[in-house]
Amino acid sequence: MYLDLKDTFWWTRMKKDIAEYVAVCDVCQRVKAEHQKPAGLLQPLPIPEWKWDKIGMDFITGLPRTRSGYDSIWVVVDRLTKVAHFIPVKTTYTSAKLAKIYMTRIVCLHGVPRTIVSDRGTQFTSKFWNQLHETLGTRLEFSTTIHPQIDGQTERVNQILEDMLRGCALDYGSSWDDNLPYAEFSYNNSYQISLKMAPFEALYGRRCRTPLLWGEVGDRQLFGPDLIKESEQKVRLIRDRLKVAQSRQKSYADSKRKETVHELGDRVYLRVSPLRGVKRFGVKGKLAPRFIGPYRVLERMGEVAYKLELPEGLSGVHDVFHVSQLKKCHAEMAEIPLRDTVPLEAIQLESDLTYEEKPVKILEYASRVTRSKVIKFCKVQWSHHTEDEATWEREEDLRKDHSHLFSSQPESRGRDSS
Repeated sequence: MYLDLKDTFWWTRMKKDIAEYVAVCDVCQRVKAEHQKPAGLLQPLPIPEWKWDKIGMDFITGLPRTRSGYDSIWVVVDRLTKVAHFIPVKTTYTSAKLAKIYMTRIVCLHGVPRTIVSDRGTQFTSKFWNQLHETLGTRLEFSTTIHPQIDGQTERVNQILEDMLRGCALDYGSSWDDNLPYAEFSYNNSYQISLKMAPFEALYGRRCRTPLLWGEVGDRQLFGPDLIKESEQKVRLIRDRLKVAQSRQKSYADSKRKETVHELGDRVYLRVSPLRGVKRFGVKGKLAPRFIGPYRVLERMGEVAYKLELPEGLSGVHDVFHVSQLKKCHAEMAEIPLRDTVPLEAIQLESDLTYEEKPVKILEYASRVTRSKVIKFCKVQWSHHTEDEATWEREEDLRKDHSHLFSSQPESRGRDSS
């Protein structure tokens, strides 16, 4: 802006005044993309003292339904030894059913953990699940809203398992549940760089006898105090190696991040994610606002999380957020015109701070002729946007998901292109 005005206007502190004016523009702060390092330095979780003392869990959903009816996988990972269990489940399972599986598949094998790290899925925040672990003496630790990186280890195991299942799908189709035990065996006997051994060896103190290693694995016959002493030494070795790995990972991650601190009483914008019912070229909500707010900071929760004063329209959203989801508001509330605020009732935010943009009406039709077929398009006006912000979408996709748009108005073709 300064370069555009300097040839025509001049006043004392002109460049500084223009920079300050642009910096406090509410519309600019809510819609412009950030070109800076993500906020918040890496804060690794404490290394557990013993095996299966602290675990992480998550669900992989949206899988093809098998003949047995399974459509999801419950992933449970020990944060010390990295041993994982892959349990096939159904999305229709109740909290009571999941609790029974947890007792038979985890507690009966490894005992009751001290803490469980998970996201805020409904399975983990239900009253029954919380009462169960309160009775068992297990502390539940949840990730902040839309920040699953707090349980990065389980997320990483999910990625590995999904890659394994994709490979199985090429050979065995949708019967992935039959191959799940072999995927678990393969993962638990794969070398881990951070441990410098396989999870199986970290848990049991010796290498697993596998089809690739039928011979002796070099075990020593230990009993009583000698066995306990060696187990303790093995755990100390694992913890030392994990500390080195954590330090290396933190140093690498922090080089790509910046430390950001908000004070109590500061006002911050909250990042939101628009989701359209129809995707064009994989792009979601190109013209949607990136942030809402601003909201006042009530409390600092740890090193990189903050509690915000949210309005009643966001009562279903957890009020603690990672600093990477926040952006400081540089304007005073009196300087923000009411016409610039985003009405929460209109965008209907979900608990994960996403909202769906729905097509309102079709403005125009068009078609594109290729060598082999004719592709039909519709110019669509979306909710929360004006006609000037309409986008072109495939007619086939719109008819599939939003057929009411075509029954409410006659079809009038606009233009053809080739």
